[in-house]
Amino acid sequence: MRRPVIAGNWKMHKTQAETRAFFEEFKPLVSASRHCDIIVAPPFTAIAAAVDAAKGTLISIAGQDGCWERAGAFTGEISMPMLIEAGCQSVIIGHSERRKYFGETDAIVNRKLKAAIEAGLQPIVCVGEDQSERDAGHTEQLIERQFNDGMATLTGPDFSRILVAYEPVWAIGTGRTATPEIAAEVHAFLRRLAAKRFTPGLAASARILYGGSVKPDNIRGLMAQEEIDGALVGGASLDARSFSAIVNF
Repeated sequence: MRRPVIAGNWKMHKTQAETRAFFEEFKPLVSASRHCDIIVAPPFTAIAAAVDAAKGTLISIAGQDGCWERAGAFTGEISMPMLIEAGCQSVIIGHSERRKYFGETDAIVNRKLKAAIEAGLQPIVCVGEDQSERDAGHTEQLIERQFNDGMATLTGPDFSRILVAYEPVWAIGTGRTATPEIAAEVHAFLRRLAAKRFTPGLAASARILYGGSVKPDNIRGLMAQEEIDGALVGGASLDARSFSAIVNF
């Protein structure tokens, strides 16, 4: 049975003080939550505060992005080894906002995946279509391209370390959520792609998360779907009580 994962992506929110206040409220609310892995991805400046606040708990910390190079003249970038040193155990790669606002391509996603795996981080690799692509009936075509090109140079053992997150771009921050059935269909398609590129066994054990306006009032329906192994939560992860309600689905 695949172990569920609930991950919170704070995006560009929370100072160090706000991070410490969040964890002070959040930790008691999930202290008995041992049914799933809990991940929080704060902004880079708050990673140290989050790592310190999460000590002694089962909550792990993730980076929201990372560079494909270990070091060099890349102003503003953070390397995967730097995330490891800061206390991160995983890293989000290929989020739709990185693709949309910062021009990240599937080739860049592939390079970042390799760098994360080599550094010892667990990648959370994101794929998903926007509204125009869904309306045109191109969801599977787009997902297949992102999956195959993003995973292009990965081996089976590499893939076994990855979390995949399906995030329909049309549902992120819009209040619109893909129905559990729509999400499960895409998750099943991703599993078929994984079986074809790697092995049926790896596909069966792969954990695929849903991300797109996940809230306390829809998490139960999403998690009732056999194909959905967890959630990548945006805005609802910023509030301790809201996020804990999602964790305790």
